[in-house]
Amino acid sequence: MDAPTEASGPNGPPPDDPNPDDLIIAVEQMIRYVRQSARTGGLSTAASSALARLSREGPVRLTELARAEGVSQPNMTQLVTRLERADLVRRTADASDGRGVLVAVTPTGLEVLAARRAERAGALRQLMEDMTGPEQQATTTALLALARVIRNRPYPPEEDRA
Repeated sequence: MDAPTEASGPNGPPPDDPNPDDLIIAVEQMIRYVRQSARTGGLSTAASSALARLSREGPVRLTELARAEGVSQPNMTQLVTRLERADLVRRTADASDGRGVLVAVTPTGLEVLAARRAERAGALRQLMEDMTGPEQQATTTALLALARVIRNRPYPPEEDRA
């Protein structure tokens, strides 16, 4: 096996001109590591994502939630049913349209989300503790810059819209 080069070594400095594939792989590894650290509630990625969206955006119709999460309405119905049984969400009548039903996160759901966020933050903190001071600063700056750019862009990206 070849010795790691400066560009490919896990502990070496980053290359001056990183390959975009290497950056994507690094982001995917970080996301996977941080996501897998959240164990409270035993939620799937899809359940955690839907619950987090409800906590950020407030009650929404099931169809809107399915669309926003990129899943079919039958799949979202099943997911919401499971979350409802676990007392993480509740369905209520839509006051603006009696035929509609809104899905909202419950106080228990908010507690589970807070615990999961703390677990993910702890995992990220552990990763960053293994970095040098300049690496920690660069990572913090990069993550905050990415978050700012993402907030200012439509989602999904234009080419993915149907």
